[in-house]
Amino acid sequence: MLSAKPWKADAIIRLGLSVLVCVYAGSLLVSASHYAGGGERAANQTLFYALAGIALICLGVTLVLICGPWRLEAFGRRMLVLLLCGYGGMFVGAWVQHKVALGANDVSIWRIVAATVSFQGASLILIARFLREQRMTWTESFGLRNHRRLAVLLGVLGAVLFVPVGWGLQQASALVMTHLPHLQMEPQEQLPIQALRISVSWGGRAALGAAAILLAPVAEEMLFRGILYLAIKQAGFPRLAVWGTSLLFAAIHLNLVTFVPLTVLALVLTALYERADNLLAPIAAHVVFNALNFGLLLFLEQSGGL
Repeated sequence: MLSAKPWKADAIIRLGLSVLVCVYAGSLLVSASHYAGGGERAANQTLFYALAGIALICLGVTLVLICGPWRLEAFGRRMLVLLLCGYGGMFVGAWVQHKVALGANDVSIWRIVAATVSFQGASLILIARFLREQRMTWTESFGLRNHRRLAVLLGVLGAVLFVPVGWGLQQASALVMTHLPHLQMEPQEQLPIQALRISVSWGGRAALGAAAILLAPVAEEMLFRGILYLAIKQAGFPRLAVWGTSLLFAAIHLNLVTFVPLTVLALVLTALYERADNLLAPIAAHVVFNALNFGLLLFLEQSGGL
């Protein structure tokens, strides 16, 4: 049974909005980097970078306004500026994204690492601010002192037991997509697999591995299980907490083939957190799961199986 936490609803909403702003800003930076290597004409470059800069400034102001303290007497003016900057950044950013139009063939390890940093990296920074606002430490917030060894052991064991199940669910999902009548969708290859196949840089692979094995599990578990799940459950919606955060966790990975296995993984991670009352349990499981998958991808790539 998890210990109750004094999470404030408005702080959680602002945390979620801040993460979304950072993700969008990260996608703009990736687009700008891709555009820089496109050899466009100087006039087009000037317009593109000017609009990209305006979009990023608007998003930066939006982030500051979301994170900053809100006073009742200035609420109307602050909300007006927030809406103008937020929508302005999104609309101008949409033009920037359309101009570049990154496709499935524009995959690189550094693009994936940049996306990871803008999401999971920014999430860790924003969670640290969130905890300061709640006047709680990391240890208090996520039960990191509760039965540490047992929590890590449970996490490792849970991941080892789940990995073959997850691989089986992924294969089953691919078969259903390709053979079910009236569906017959071609399974889309995961971005990390594409990036590993085309990359010859071990530095890039090491960066991708660090992002997938170290950064992503910690940030995602703190955000999904540590904050969102517990907040929804404490609000009186335990089933919504379990299924809502699990489905959202699977959806953010943007791949139909992995949607079912990642949903089941999220359910397992939630059960581990409930059992251990220590976020180290799902973090350890997530780390081991990602490490085994990354190791398999490297093995298949080296042996020519990708």
